[in-house]
Parts: sequence; C-alpha cells; structure tokens
Amino acid sequence: MYAVGLTGGIASGKTMISNLFAELGVPIIDTDVISRNLLEPGELAYDQVCAHFGKDILGTNNNIDRARLREIIFSDPAEKSWLETMLHPLIYQRSHEAVLQHSRASYVIVVIPLLFETNFQSLADRILVVDCPTELQVERLMKRDNIDESLARKMMSQQLSNSERLARAHDIINNGSDDSDLRSQVATLHHGYLKRAAG
Repeated sequence: MYAVGLTGGIASGKTMISNLFAELGVPIIDTDVISRNLLEPGELAYDQVCAHFGKDILGTNNNIDRARLREIIFSDPAEKSWLETMLHPLIYQRSHEAVLQHSRASYVIVVIPLLFETNFQSLADRILVVDCPTELQVERLMKRDNIDESLARKMMSQQLSNSERLARAHDIINNGSDDSDLRSQVATLHHGYLKRAAG
C-alpha cells in the first residue's frame, strides 16, 4: 500500500490540502482525528488521561476539556511529554491499521501534523510538506483556536521550524497562494503519486 505522509506546521492548511486530495478520490487518514477518537470516553487513552490529570480535566458530558488539556501541556513540558509518550504509540498503531484497510486504493494520504517530531516517517513512502508563511500561520491559528498571539507563537515554537521540515520533504505545496493554484499543485502531485504507486 503506497502512503503519502502529509505534514506541515500548525495552521499551515493541511486539512484544506487533504480535502483537495479527497475530492480526487484519495482516502484520507488523519492522525488528529485518530488522536481525538482515542480521547473519547471508553477509550484506553481517555481512562489514562483522567487517571493522570484527575476529574478537573473533564468538561461537559464527561468529555475531556481539550482547551484545558492544551493549556496544561503547552505550559508544562513534563505533562506534554507524558501525554505524547502515552498517545503516540496508540496513534501509530491505529494509523497503520487504517492504511492497511485501504489496500484497494492506489494510494492513501496520511495527515501527520508532527510527522518528524514523532518519528512517524515509517508510515509513509513519500513525504509531502505544506509550506505557509509564518505570519499567515499565526493569523490562522489565532482565528481557528480563538487564542492570543502569544499562545499561538508558543504552540508554533514547540514544533520543527519550516526550514527543518522543508529540508526533509520529498514534495512541497506552497499554501501562500490562491485556491486555483493549490488545486493545480494537488492535481500535479496526485498524478505523480498514481504513477509511483503503480510503480
């Protein structure tokens, strides 16, 4: 099964790009969705997070308060490390299983925001990085998560820099451009991936 790992900085436009691939019929596996599912009541990660952080981490309907959890992990490196050490192996396993379920597809896109930081490269045959101007990322992140500029920059600082990410990419999409240009970039990459997958 040929898999393309789609990554990029926070709020760089990974979801928009994956949606464009989905429009072309490409199956999308999103590790952020897998992560959220693992934190739902009844899941192993949910129980571990509740045991570790206590009932204060719960919001309405006994769901984990994601804003509170984000606040904790971005202000305490030890708590962030604990959460990642617990979650990442589970995310990797679920992602790998999801890739295998799409054996009839020509290829799949696996959206992995922290691909390099988590060493998830082995999930992908090829790595596609979404590049986006830093100030545009900050603006999008503040709007998307309803946070201030200070927290947005702090969140971005805990990821690889754009230059480090780009240096490891096989392919790059420039997301500082308009919608028609993005569609054109995705279409070109799609045809290339179909050829590689047919190989």
